[in-house]
Amino acid sequence: MSRSLNVAVIGAGVAGLCAARELKTQGHRVTIFEKANQIGGTWAYDTRVESDPLSLDPTREIVHGSLYRSLRTNLPRHLMGFLDYPFEKRPNGDSRTFPAHREVLCFLTKFANEFGLVELVRFNSEIVRVERVGERNDEWLVESITRGCDSVSGEVFEAVVVCSGNFVEPQIPVLVGIEKWRRYQIHSHNYRVPEQFRGQCF
Repeated sequence: MSRSLNVAVIGAGVAGLCAARELKTQGHRVTIFEKANQIGGTWAYDTRVESDPLSLDPTREIVHGSLYRSLRTNLPRHLMGFLDYPFEKRPNGDSRTFPAHREVLCFLTKFANEFGLVELVRFNSEIVRVERVGERNDEWLVESITRGCDSVSGEVFEAVVVCSGNFVEPQIPVLVGIEKWRRYQIHSHNYRVPEQFRGQCF
């Protein structure tokens, strides 16, 4: 085996947990940085929405999650698992082919617990900068800020794996004439429940 490296993994979603498990299995020392207070990444349901329903305001507080309450996966459960860790039906659980987001989060939580990944996670730790350092540019300075703390702390790692996802910033399409639509507009990133639209005519 090659030498053990000190590795930073950014993000405790699906990709981050998989990367951390493989790195740990190969004998590397792993630290997982997670901005939220739980694992799961995009599969962690958050009832909060952004103050700007179209997510255009650069000063808005960014909400990471895009899940809505009734969301189900668009992949069948037998494809949601990992090669050596299948996505199994839970006893007395939902038997439908496409699981709900809560079941995916349960699967990831079980995976993380079974492989000892939870104790590697630093929750509420947002990465603010990653820079190559060292005499031969063979190390990485990783700077993070912990929620509730104003100071930035920096640590040096020998490798960094970025698994921060790509669903935080909503994609806004260019629609000719949309500015003429004076009624309510919302990006799907900020949709959670249907009740707010009950009785409305568009």
